[in-house]
Amino acid sequence: MNRVPGDAENAHSSHVESCPSLRDVHSINPAQLMARIESYEGREKKGISDVRRTFCLFVTFDLLFITLLWIIELNVKGGIETTLEKEVLQYDYSSSYFDIFLLAVFRFKVLILAYAMCRLRHWWAIAFTTAVTSAFLLAKVIISQLFSQGAFGYVLPIISFILAWIETWFLDFKVLPQEAEEENRFLIAQDASERAALLHPGVLSDGQFYSPPESVAGVDPFTFNIRLGCQVGGSKRKTSLERDFFSFCTI
Repeated sequence: MNRVPGDAENAHSSHVESCPSLRDVHSINPAQLMARIESYEGREKKGISDVRRTFCLFVTFDLLFITLLWIIELNVKGGIETTLEKEVLQYDYSSSYFDIFLLAVFRFKVLILAYAMCRLRHWWAIAFTTAVTSAFLLAKVIISQLFSQGAFGYVLPIISFILAWIETWFLDFKVLPQEAEEENRFLIAQDASERAALLHPGVLSDGQFYSPPESVAGVDPFTFNIRLGCQVGGSKRKTSLERDFFSFCTI
């Protein structure tokens, strides 16, 4: 016996819960939504987001910083030309830093190609470069004799390893989540603008509004309807019988 009232209460509660969403859509300003959508479209037209551009700048910094340290190491060992010929033309895996420089060039080319030119939204490219960098540096530190060559035997491998993992962290925790969040905001704003366009189709003119006449207190509905008929019929041509009837109504 109590199932019907319970179902009615559940239906009423679900209707009440759905009302705030409708009120929220009603409260949306279409001008603000269009401005937000245009800003998102402007970012898409730029081709690359701000956070992705920062990531590409950091990848470029990685290459330039490793190159600078390598040039300093060449000067420390007795001149750029002599040491460059020894490390490049007479390359030795156990004592040369040239391969660390090539590793930085490899990271730069792969990451710029993947995330600046192809604009990938996946982490597989940087996972590949970081894995190659980590494996190569670990093998070089274990097998080579870099530690016997002074401070640069420690500095170049450690800095190259740290920069590779900073790039991975920045892409995985900053670039990809922020771009996904901006895309979701754009879709939500676009959906809300479509709802607002349906709920607010345009500005209503004065002729589209209708205000019913106010009722008079103390008058029964039958008499009020007769007087309303008198007001409506006042602008029409009346017969003598109608005029007598309407004059009786106004007494």
